[in-house]
Amino acid sequence: MRDNDGRKLDHSTLEAIRIRAVDQIKQGAHPEEVAKVLGMSRSAVYGWVAKDAAGGREALLAKPVPGRPTRLDEAQTRRVFEIVVGTNPDQAAFDFGLWTRQLVREVIRREFGIDLSVWSVGRLLHRLGLSPQRPLYRAYQADPAKVQEWKDTRYPEIVKQAKKNGAIVYFADEASIRSDYHAGTTWAPVGQTPVVTSTGARFSVNMISAVTARGEMKFQILKSTLTAAVFIDFCKRLLKDSGGRKVVLIVDGHPVHRAKAVADWVASTNGMFTLERLPGYSPQLNPDEQVWKNVKHDRVGRRMVTGPDQFKALCVSALHRLQKLPHIIQGFFHHPDLAYIHLADATA
Repeated sequence: MRDNDGRKLDHSTLEAIRIRAVDQIKQGAHPEEVAKVLGMSRSAVYGWVAKDAAGGREALLAKPVPGRPTRLDEAQTRRVFEIVVGTNPDQAAFDFGLWTRQLVREVIRREFGIDLSVWSVGRLLHRLGLSPQRPLYRAYQADPAKVQEWKDTRYPEIVKQAKKNGAIVYFADEASIRSDYHAGTTWAPVGQTPVVTSTGARFSVNMISAVTARGEMKFQILKSTLTAAVFIDFCKRLLKDSGGRKVVLIVDGHPVHRAKAVADWVASTNGMFTLERLPGYSPQLNPDEQVWKNVKHDRVGRRMVTGPDQFKALCVSALHRLQKLPHIIQGFFHHPDLAYIHLADATA
């Protein structure tokens, strides 16, 4: 039996986890992403969804697990889960930004006066369905109220208007990748760090792309850094390729996107091209960010670089490959942070 097997969880904690998971899925999260976050199997999470659909909340209740009782009672165990999942260490007056077994141990000592070993805390966290994971970082400058307004109000309005006008909605972003960017792992003898030879020269490739929820993708390799003229040229290409349909392009707050020359060009299209900006410091709202993860981490970052021309060819090849795989691009839109897009599209 796995350490995080649901049958090892106490009644109240398992109930809380199941209800939390089903609620997230009802709000648009993908079941497989929920399973990954909770450290549970996909079949278990899909089973919870089926039980909820058939019998409601009561079907999600778990039977108490027999066996040796832990030093923490059910209420205390549930509180530990709520603290780790629902707060950051700084909210508990810790300087460190990530939850570790030692910090959780200290929280238990503060809250309940119970001193557990680090190993016992680790076992407790695993029993709660938690696992150590690489976190996603969010800029503290982001305004949660504006992010929520974008999800609940502004984006749905954009979608409804676009549907009324027969417009295509694109999400766009720019990125740069350097030749010394590396990703992935390789096998080697234990204790011997492997060495992969590559060019010592450093150079970069600047790119811009735009994607739609239907899996369409447009991209352009830039000869230099992004300027207003370069961005306008990319927008013109989008409009030309739209087949006479209006275009709505959603971007971040990059200074180029706010340039007067860009605003003047948009105005000159007489409503054929509209530019919308995401809330500040909120890249998680842009599905085009997933393009760069695919190109950088999954493709180019795993290849040997020998020179600038070959490096550029690698980037172009990765983008062309992705462009021919619309189902992969559609998959980007299933990220939990992008559930608001599907909700708006479904109700438009």
